[in-house]
Amino acid sequence: MTQLATSVKLTLNNGKTIPALGLGTVPSDDPSDVKDQVITAIKAGYRHIDTAWYYGTEKYVGEALKELFDEGVVKREDLFITTKVWPSFWHSPEKSLDISLATLGLDYVDLFLQHWPVALHGDENGLPAQPRDKDGNLIYDDDPVSGTKFIDAYHSLEQILDNTTKVKSIGVSNYSLHKLKQLLPKVKHIPVINQIEYHPQLPQQDLVDYAEKNGIQISAYSPVGSNGAPVLKLPLIQELATKYDVTVNEVANAYHILQGRSSLPRSSNLERIKTIVRLPSLTKEELASLYQVGVENPTRYINDEWGYGLGFKWWEGDTLSKDFD
Repeated sequence: MTQLATSVKLTLNNGKTIPALGLGTVPSDDPSDVKDQVITAIKAGYRHIDTAWYYGTEKYVGEALKELFDEGVVKREDLFITTKVWPSFWHSPEKSLDISLATLGLDYVDLFLQHWPVALHGDENGLPAQPRDKDGNLIYDDDPVSGTKFIDAYHSLEQILDNTTKVKSIGVSNYSLHKLKQLLPKVKHIPVINQIEYHPQLPQQDLVDYAEKNGIQISAYSPVGSNGAPVLKLPLIQELATKYDVTVNEVANAYHILQGRSSLPRSSNLERIKTIVRLPSLTKEELASLYQVGVENPTRYINDEWGYGLGFKWWEGDTLSKDFD
């Protein structure tokens, strides 16, 4: 009998556990669709919901949670909820968190992440989320390559962890190897997670190895490669789905979960959400073959401009990054 991905839990460096399969809540066309996505996922066995202030979907996640709690489908303690502080809120992470908690209708989140290791020029309410000058260029409060305000922002997360009951764990997102190496010597609490774009087309073994060596879990967003799900079109993914009699999505998630990483698929297709919960037992050789796909032709699908200068490989349009160690 095939194991269920929804039954797998991973242990974080603080001893807490995280469900290996999570639902991403970045909106597609209509953010309100996220409510039904969350309800469908929880009823299908998911216990991990990943959201963020920036997504604009926390209102709908909150509505879904209230309905599920009121109906007795799950209790709050059954779920693992993640939210994030956006770079335009770098100066006030606790205010961002308070807004998220109020919107979600929760007293605490299980994981609070720094969304990106940069400092954008937002006001006291984190607005605008994408501050731009008259030429359309992003306005930063700190140089994205050499600045250190991102470390100050992480220290604020540590203070929230130490001095409040609003978060159970803290971590980071979109940290390159270079940024992690800058951060770790300065922290009291090692991040429990670094959430990054990761899939068979995007090899990042050096970053994964460094995170693992320091007790940091890797969590994979865009496990199918963002819009159009290009990863699912890989011949090897399709062959493995046929071999194990599962869907291509389940193979994409298994690529991470079987290697000790959480996977955060998102989908506007409710039927698909229900049917991507199995965990095919791919062999080590098959996992290695999937990794090799990206070694031969590396492709990154999320190339947001606020990621310029972080030192990630294969970041299209990034002329700021140098060859960091």
